[in-house]
Amino acid sequence: MSLTRAEAEHRASVLDVASYDVDLDLSGADDVFVSRTTIRFRSETSTTTFVDVKPTALHAVRLDGAPLDTGLLADGRVPLDLSAGEHELVVEATMSYRHDGEGLHRSVDPADGRAYVYGMSFMDAAPSVFACFDQPDLKAPYTMRVTAPADWLVVGNAPAREIGSEGTTKRWELGPTPPLATYFVTVVAGPYHVLRDEHDGIPLGLSARQSLAATLDREAGELFTLTRQSFDELHRLFGIRYPFGDYHQAFVPEFNAGAMENPGCITIRDPLLFESSSTRADRSFRANLIAHEMAHQWFGNIVTPAWWDDLWLNESFAEYMGRRVITDATEYADAPVHDSYARRTWGITADQRPTTHPVAGNAAPDALSALQNFDGISYARGANVLRQLAIRLGDDAFLGGVREHFELHRFGNATMHDLFASWERAAGGATLDGFVKDWLLTPGADRLDLDRSAGVVRRTSPAAHPAERRHQLQVAVHGPDGWTQQAFVVDGAETPLAVGEAPVLLDAAETTWAVCPPDALTMAALPALAPGITDPQLRATMWNSVRLGLFEGALTLPQVADLLAAAPPVEDTSDGARNLLPWVLETVLPLAPDGTTERFHAAVRAAAEAAPEGSELQLSAFRATVLSAGDAAELERWAAGEDVLPGIAADVDLRWKARRRLAEIGATDQGALDAALATEPTGAAKVHHARAVASLPATEAKEFAWARATGEIEVPNYEVKAAGAGLWRADQRALTEHYARAYFTQLGTLIEAHQGWVQGDVIEAFFPITHLDDATEAAALAALDGDLPGAVRRRLTDRLDELRRRRAVLA
Repeated sequence: MSLTRAEAEHRASVLDVASYDVDLDLSGADDVFVSRTTIRFRSETSTTTFVDVKPTALHAVRLDGAPLDTGLLADGRVPLDLSAGEHELVVEATMSYRHDGEGLHRSVDPADGRAYVYGMSFMDAAPSVFACFDQPDLKAPYTMRVTAPADWLVVGNAPAREIGSEGTTKRWELGPTPPLATYFVTVVAGPYHVLRDEHDGIPLGLSARQSLAATLDREAGELFTLTRQSFDELHRLFGIRYPFGDYHQAFVPEFNAGAMENPGCITIRDPLLFESSSTRADRSFRANLIAHEMAHQWFGNIVTPAWWDDLWLNESFAEYMGRRVITDATEYADAPVHDSYARRTWGITADQRPTTHPVAGNAAPDALSALQNFDGISYARGANVLRQLAIRLGDDAFLGGVREHFELHRFGNATMHDLFASWERAAGGATLDGFVKDWLLTPGADRLDLDRSAGVVRRTSPAAHPAERRHQLQVAVHGPDGWTQQAFVVDGAETPLAVGEAPVLLDAAETTWAVCPPDALTMAALPALAPGITDPQLRATMWNSVRLGLFEGALTLPQVADLLAAAPPVEDTSDGARNLLPWVLETVLPLAPDGTTERFHAAVRAAAEAAPEGSELQLSAFRATVLSAGDAAELERWAAGEDVLPGIAADVDLRWKARRRLAEIGATDQGALDAALATEPTGAAKVHHARAVASLPATEAKEFAWARATGEIEVPNYEVKAAGAGLWRADQRALTEHYARAYFTQLGTLIEAHQGWVQGDVIEAFFPITHLDDATEAAALAALDGDLPGAVRRRLTDRLDELRRRRAVLA
């Protein structure tokens, strides 16, 4: 049962939590651990409420020394009848380790068989680790005691001290901490490889699995440098020192998000340690993430939202500050360009779907429904809006308001209205009501279209969400002297812009938030002009405009195919799920006219051969060459690490890309893929293997994927998603027809097999997106008529929207 806002408000009105004392024994079985929690709190009045706890077995509950009936546990809650005054609640339970990236996640490294655990308490997972009043506005100090195998490292929200040992175990104590929300509480334990440093009086730490020790050692210099530079800049901007003691960054396996800002102990997905070749775009993304989580130490950790509907402030603010910090204070001055590729279309496409929502002011009736709003709107659009606000107010007022906000609500909770009140005071009493209404409370992105015949730019807001937004932007116009840019303001439904017959790209610097598809004349000119665009931001703008134009149905597949053949987007050197080349390979090419894949492959091969040896452009182009290749013999050589271009490292990632492509074209089999995995059984290789096997054009391969969707075979979360990514291929529709129907007939099974974050991921990854027909659309509509969990309804609605958009593009 997900905590409702009404329940949280009642509990917050009557309870004042003084402290938590949590004792965890991690030294026993592989599937469970022992949890003992002591909560000291005050009830302002006689009342009935409940404590949250989600155990495998509940052994004892004692309120002020008197035992309570453990049989009263229901839906993760134990009812409490309280008198007014001070209370002590003790809860003893056996808890299950989880394998979905939430709660206390336990992972066994396939490389060496060692086990690792970490806590992810976000949203509503804390009660599966310790008993608590699980809501963000009942903050309290924590003391954590941990019993663990003697060879394990233990870190958490406060420095860990060894307090004893017995046989093969050690005892550790952490805390007490400053007041924390329950969703920040973590412990990271296992035989981790650890590195330590110090900066400005702050102890710094890095840790990772032993199989990644050499990688961590190699990357540590850059990671520590980024951390030092970010601390200096954040201290300068905020004027308040980091207050949580140590700053440890733990790279952990099978983590759902990019990272989590737990005070004192940030957890980060360990693929960001880059075992294989990485590019500047990859490292810029990681740098941004590091600074993002550091900004959270102030915005989120020092001051925490009172309820989940204001959690956008945490994410939007950290997103804005992270990019600002690394742009201004680290080597990544080009971060805005990389951010354009990685984040902008993620945000605007989310804002254009039926499930769009305001940046702020979402009702969030319960905790799980709030989780659905952790999307491109809360991150990318919110960051864009805060950037606009900072420019509008000026840094003195913008940062002054933020500093006042931190001082007024230090270690407490606050709302959006509290923050905007501080900004208005810092700005001399200026009202921000209009800005808030148009940019934060009204969902949907405006569309800006150039009408050459009328000599105007037309502004259209979504019919369901009308707005009167003022857009300040740059317009890039191509003339005899190349591309020139001029400032331009859109402040009405039509704004004059006379450009004659010149190609034009609106919002050239991506300063505002709008869909700006190229008009027909510009799109026709781009295949000839694009190879000559040397401004990195303008290239990013061009591609984002084209990508969003196709999404909106303003462009056609042949138009995009011509541009891909003329100027493939290898300058976006990251191949993250939201970046350009995965979009080309997985969305555009399966829909595009016959021959497009071959044209694209020739273009990226030529780009790889022309790029400087060892350059990131060469690596980006060669990755795309591998993933679009059709020559099985050549792919076999690449999979063996042979005949790659000079300057290219035939690392694990590249070799598995070749094997995946062999699987997609039916030129290998599961036996060969299994054998390759056996020679290098790393966590990353297992994920590659799952996708490659699922991509095979064989019934057994599709059964392999489907068994992971239904929970018949339990595997870590990364492998489940990878199997879903491989299952659906446009050239295998006859083979996957059965599963396209089973997705809807067995939807209940998929829902029951997974929970939390992974449940939504599975619903999205296993949706039959390649079956672009009436039957799939009708089945999705029928499923949405049923009673579905919020995460399922949200992802299913978005997948249906994507299906309809792809059908429209094809039509």
